[in-house]
This record gives sequence, C-alpha cells and structure tokens, in this order.
Amino acid sequence: MKVSNGSWSELLADKVPADLAAEIDVFENEIALKRQDRIDDRVFAETRLRRGVYGQRYDNGHRHDGLQTRELDFPEKLTKGPDTAWDAPGMQRIKIPFGGLNAEQIEVLADLSEEYSDGISHITTRQDVQLHFIHVADTPDLMRRLAAVGITTREACGNSVRNVTACPIAGVCHTQAFDVTPYADAMARFLLGHPDVQDFGRKFKIAFSGCRHEACGLVRLHDMGAIAVTRQVDGKAERGFELYVGGGLGSVPHQAKLLEDFVVPDELLPMAQAISRVYARLGEKKNRAAARIKFLIAKLGVDEFRRLVREERATLAEDPRWTDYMEGAEEFAESPLADGSSASRDGAAHSDNGAADYATWLEDNVYRQRQAGYSTVTVALPLGDITASQMRALADIARRYTRETVRTTVEQNIVIRWVPDGRLAELYGELAAADLAASGAGTIVDITSCPGTDTCKLGIASSRGLAAELRERLLAKSYELDASVRGLRIKVSGCFNSCGQHHVSDIGFYGVSRKRNNITVPHFQVVLGGQWQENAGSYGLAIGAVPSRRIPDAVDTITSRYLADRDGDESFQDFIQRVGKADLKGMLEGLSDVPTYEVDASYYSDWGDPRVFTTGDMGIGECAGEVVAPIDFQLTAAEREAFEAQLHQESGHLEKAARTAYGAMVNAAAALLRYHHGGELPTGSANGSGDHDQVVAAFRTDLYDTELFFDPFAKGKFGAYLLKASSHDSADYDEDGVRQLIEESQLFIEAAHACYARLADEAALV
Repeated sequence: MKVSNGSWSELLADKVPADLAAEIDVFENEIALKRQDRIDDRVFAETRLRRGVYGQRYDNGHRHDGLQTRELDFPEKLTKGPDTAWDAPGMQRIKIPFGGLNAEQIEVLADLSEEYSDGISHITTRQDVQLHFIHVADTPDLMRRLAAVGITTREACGNSVRNVTACPIAGVCHTQAFDVTPYADAMARFLLGHPDVQDFGRKFKIAFSGCRHEACGLVRLHDMGAIAVTRQVDGKAERGFELYVGGGLGSVPHQAKLLEDFVVPDELLPMAQAISRVYARLGEKKNRAAARIKFLIAKLGVDEFRRLVREERATLAEDPRWTDYMEGAEEFAESPLADGSSASRDGAAHSDNGAADYATWLEDNVYRQRQAGYSTVTVALPLGDITASQMRALADIARRYTRETVRTTVEQNIVIRWVPDGRLAELYGELAAADLAASGAGTIVDITSCPGTDTCKLGIASSRGLAAELRERLLAKSYELDASVRGLRIKVSGCFNSCGQHHVSDIGFYGVSRKRNNITVPHFQVVLGGQWQENAGSYGLAIGAVPSRRIPDAVDTITSRYLADRDGDESFQDFIQRVGKADLKGMLEGLSDVPTYEVDASYYSDWGDPRVFTTGDMGIGECAGEVVAPIDFQLTAAEREAFEAQLHQESGHLEKAARTAYGAMVNAAAALLRYHHGGELPTGSANGSGDHDQVVAAFRTDLYDTELFFDPFAKGKFGAYLLKASSHDSADYDEDGVRQLIEESQLFIEAAHACYARLADEAALV
C-alpha cells in the first residue's frame, strides 16, 4: 500500500543500494525543479527517459485486456490534462536483465501495478515489464521499492543501453553451446551507468543466444549480439562468442554483421566497451533518424568498423571489472528445488478442464529440459498482460515447485524452469485456477503485439485490438488447424517501427491508414518472407495494405493457399519464396475494397475502438459511383511500382529494382505536388510529368523544407529517404541496399498518404 510522500525513502534506506538511492534522490529533485519550471522540457524528457519513464497516449480511455476491451476503472488518473503535459499519466518501463525474476520481485511488481497503475503488468518483446498510466510524481517511490528487491529502471529508455536480453531457456536447452545467462548478466551490470555509454545518439540493444539456429535470442536484429560457440584447444572445449553488430528493426531493418567469429569470455566486456566508444564518437547525433549504430556500420562498412573497434580496444585502460563480473560464469548453474521424478508427465490434470486440455497444454507449453526429469513450462499471456492477482499466484507457484527460477520471454510470455516432471499435472491445475493455463504457446494463436493505439503515441492502428481478434478467431478453430499452420508465428505492430517485430514473423502486419471515400480508414500492411528461426534469419517485406477489418480474412487466405499448394512438407518460408511476391499480392486483391460508410460503417473504426477515425468530412456518395481524386490513382500507382521493385529484386535484377523503387518515390512526390498546386507540377517538362531532378527539387522546397510533408510519427525521416536516394546511382546498391531502398520507398509512400490526408483535412476546414 502507499505511504506518505518521502516515507519510502526512509523505510527502504537499508535495502536500496547506495548508488541507486542517490540516483533516485537526484531524479526526485529534478521533478521538483520541473514543477517550478526550472528545467527545460527537452532536458527533463531525456532525464525521465533514462529512468524508464515514458510518455504515453491515453485518449482512448480503455485498453485491451486479453480478448476484450476494458474501460479504465480509475478515471481520476486521467484528469491531469492533455497527453502532452509533462506530468500526464505515462508508462514506467522496468528492466529485467535476461528476463530473470524471483518470487519476491514478482510480488512487488504485482503490488506496484495495483497501487500505481491499472493492476496489469505488461511483458514486452525485450523481456521488460511495463506499467501504464503511471504519474511521474509517483515514480521515485516506485523505483525505490523496485531497487529494494534488486530491480532498476535506470536506462530502460532514452539514448542508452536498453535491457540485455537472452534466451529464456538458456541453461536447460538441448541445442545450446553453453549457458549464456551469466554472461548476459555480466554485460548488463558492466554497462549500466558506464561513462562510455552516456553519449549515444540513440538507443543500443544487446542480446545473447546459446546457439545459431533457434530464435530465442534474435541476435541478428540487435545493435550488438553474442552467440555462444565452442572450439577445441588442446583437446578441450573452449567457450567463446560470435559477436555481431549493426542489426535493428525499426522502419528500415538491418541485419547484424559478424564482427568477430570468436571472442573469449574475458574479452567480451572490453569489446563491448570498445564498440560503445566508437559508436559514441562517430555515430550521428543531430539527425536521430540516422543515429542508430546500424547506419554507422552501413556508412563505414563492417571491415572498417572492425578495424576501428580493434584499434579502440588496444587503447583501453585495464579494468578489473572485465574479469570480476565474469567470475564464476563457467561454473554457473541453476539447481532444482526437488529431485527429478521418473514419473510420467502424462496423467489426469487436477482441474475441471479435463485430460484433453491438459494434453494440449503439455504439447504446446512444456519443454523437456536437457536435465532428465525436469521441464520448463511456458505461461502463455494473451497480449503479454498479467494481472496482479495472477502475478501473486505465479510467485506462490514458483516457490512451491522451483527455486524461483522464472523468466520473461521475447514472445511476451513467462517461463517457469526446473519443474519436476512428476508434478506437471499438479502445476497445471494451479495455473488453471489462476486462469494462467492457456495452451498454444509458440503457436499461431500466441500472437506478439506492440501497444499500438491503446497507449503508444506513435500508434496508427490498433495492434492489440487486431491481435486479440485474430487470437479469438484462431482459438475457435484451433482444433482443425493443420500442424504446419499451427506452428506459424503472427506478429503485429501498430505502425512501421516494428516494435511488434513484424519483420521476422511468418505473417506480419503493421498499421497504416488510407483515405477511402473521403474518410480515413485503418489499414494494415501485410508482411511476408520473414524468418523467426536462426536468430531472426531474414526480414520480410510488405506486399500490400488491407483494411483492418479484412485482416482476419487475409490470414485465412494466406494459410489456406499454403495448405492447398505446398509441395509435400514444404516450410512456409520456402513456400513464400517459391510462389513469389506477384502471386502472393494477387491473393489479397479482393480484400482491399472499402465499402461506403453507409453500406458498412465497421470499416471506418478499428478493432476494439468503436470511434470512427473521422466523420467531419463524410458526404453522400454519387449514385453512379464514387468520385476519386487523381492523387488516389497516382499514389496507388506509386505503391504498385514499389511492389514491382520487389519483383525485380526477387528475380535478381538489383539495378532495375533500385531504379523502380526510386521512381515510385518520385511519382508519389509528384502526386503530392500536383495536389498541392491545384493539379499542376510547379516545374514541368514537355510531357507534363517533370523529370526526376525537377520533382525532387520541387519536393524539397515546397513540401520538405516547409515541413508540409513532415510526419510527426517519423520525425521527417521518410521525406529524407527521397532526398538521399536522389544522390545515388541505381547501380550503387548491393542486395542489402536494394532491400532497404524498397523498404524506404514503401515508407515514403505511406508518408505521402498521410500527408495527402492531412492536406485534404486542412482544405476541408477552409
């Protein structure tokens, strides 16, 4: 329960580490100064972000809770003004290195979610925990209570090293080279607050994986990642890491490059420090759109970056922490609470759900550990949400069945490790009693989703609403799903930024909007071709936008086609490659039509949100057909060209693909210019279309420099994609460069749609 202001500082004085206590005191003083308007807004924003306090959207007044939309039961927390106010309800991100939690920590998280939030803890795709609707004034005491049980929020957001993630079954996995847990922990502790990581232009994400071929660590989508490997030295296995750098999702994803093929454990921390110093020194600072390390490595090339890192490593002063933090890592091992039982994992479940449900749960949610007699159980959390009462039940279970060996996962679930096989049925009964026994972990119903429009200021469409709808529909027919379809991954993002990791899913979606019948309609781009396995082995590309209401039909269409036309036991990824993008896009063409509002109003609102996107510009449709503005046709043509660029890339015609992708951007810009200037290009040519240089120049002066094209979601970077591409020859691009250019062209066209909608809305008000 809450205590009076300042009391937590005294009550927890002996439990909070001195350095964290001082840090929290400083933040509390900064809040006081902000109240007096003595700290600049931008400075305070970075100050709170570095402590995990994030602004959020709260205009919806609801959030999706599992499969339904729940009205917030604390309206008083939404009365502090608009969501731009510095002290409006926000989100507190809590770092959980490698996802590891004990029972006491889980109970504290439950208490905090009830006392300061809406009673829900949200598990993220980086193994963090987030609490929403938190007031900044409450955060110092919240941080003290977390620090007292060994948890920090320091550098959970902002231009810092974010939570260090790791495979949640590290140490119990059959295919691992060795347990990466102690190394991930050492990395997190070493870099937390380190002076060499305080001057980054953007965030920096690190992951560890125990093997190359699985997905658990997702190393190749990280700024820095380490994969456990071994080599034989004098007949003895020596531990080491393949070290990768320069990965990242975001709007234009990059795959990480191999920096070193074998880094011994004692060199892991100094290498991370050297990488950080090079990034801090040479990385972009002014233009945030180009400030991630992936852009620095793309600019320098991995060979030059490697040279700089090795040079930097040679100059580093010896630091005893390099080895101190690694002490005991090779001997590290978790231990069970009780001896493993030889009893069967099968048996009657101690619940009313019946043996059939238990058998399904056993198949989906239980992983047989490498240690005989023990299993790791996945607690599947729809949308990554768990209530305070469920958290407390989980803490009790962790104490009774294990040595509190619990971890969060990047798929927004929780795993309980070291459960004796003979007690699985008993455990299932206790989970069922807490409504935590949902099966389907790691299957098509276990959908990953970012917060979307529920709470994210950047959300365009309701990712959580769509994920909940898809889950409900897929659960309803899960009994009839083919095993190859049941094993697919679906991931949903509310915008292009890929927080839902749509790029690496079998079937991915990200939110966009379209102007249809003079009203803005929620859509999702359909992304195919991603690979979850092999640590995010490949990234998918968008093949077309579908109205949000038709996305469930799109899933049915894609999976049905796969089942009907696959070649034997052909994998979904192989099927997508074999069929090709043109055929796949054709499958979705019948789903893109949007009826008028009068015919079907549901298309004009999003899943879980009954409000219409905008109704101020609705009009009566013409009986003979809709009046379509020329720009609608022109932007559609630009989308077609961007897709054709994918087809050229797929055929290996890289130069033609680059030329077509750039042309798509130019034509989208030309469409906007015509609309803005009443139907004519400001600079024309004999054929009336304007050449590329003329269009780019006019776009720069009339739309980009004036910030008419400025998209607040992308902070202007999508317009810069056209300007950057205009300075490159189409023959300059390699395969990675072409894929990124195609991605950039699609995003530029999305921004063109948004700009058109904004200009049209402004014109309607005149």
